[in-house]
Amino acid sequence: MSPITLQSQVSIPSHVMHRDLDGENVILDMQSGKYFGLNAVGARMWALMVEHGQLAAVHQIMLAEYAVPAERLEADLLALVEKLASRGLVEVCAS
Repeated sequence: MSPITLQSQVSIPSHVMHRDLDGENVILDMQSGKYFGLNAVGARMWALMVEHGQLAAVHQIMLAEYAVPAERLEADLLALVEKLASRGLVEVCAS
């Protein structure tokens, strides 16, 4: 797998379901039956990934919404995507 960067594009595989539960997100891998939970910030990242796909767009929108240094947000976003990709919950391709 190529390195994940802000130029990467993400998509949600058809075997992955997700639900928002009062600001938190629960992701279910229908193939394995395993759940993965996201806190409020992770849930916002997930929602923006679903809507936009492009990580650069997610990063820019979140910078406008949260008082956080750009480098910190980038590191957190890329770490989340890497964790989700390693579990087969998102597919990543270089853009």
